[in-house]
Amino acid sequence: QLRLVESGGGLVQPGGSLRLSCTPSGFHLEGYTIAWFRQAPGKEREGVICSSAGDYTESADSVKGRFTISRDNAKNTMYLQMSSLEPEDTAVYYCAVDWRPYPPICTLLPRYVGWGQGTQVTVSS
Repeated sequence: QLRLVESGGGLVQPGGSLRLSCTPSGFHLEGYTIAWFRQAPGKEREGVICSSAGDYTESADSVKGRFTISRDNAKNTMYLQMSSLEPEDTAVYYCAVDWRPYPPICTLLPRYVGWGQGTQVTVSS
């Protein structure tokens, strides 16, 4: 059974930073493409950033230069480091994995498995 649990969300002021964590159960992240997604109120779920098993990364234009995806194989944990946060970043954030190690395609949501309940990120002053 593949599943992941997101954590680390919260309320952040514009311009602030936040790091989300994602912990899998029942499998190891190493060898998978990893990805973060988000769904804002009134919008469809979208791919934010994803990374191949070899750490080749793609990201949405809206977060390029501000968000970084990473993994710690020893801890079997993946992360989303967010900086220069904007109100438009407010959403529920999800992590998931694609068994294909390459290429990372953030927009092909049906490829991903292990969806959790997400973690809420609110950017507001």
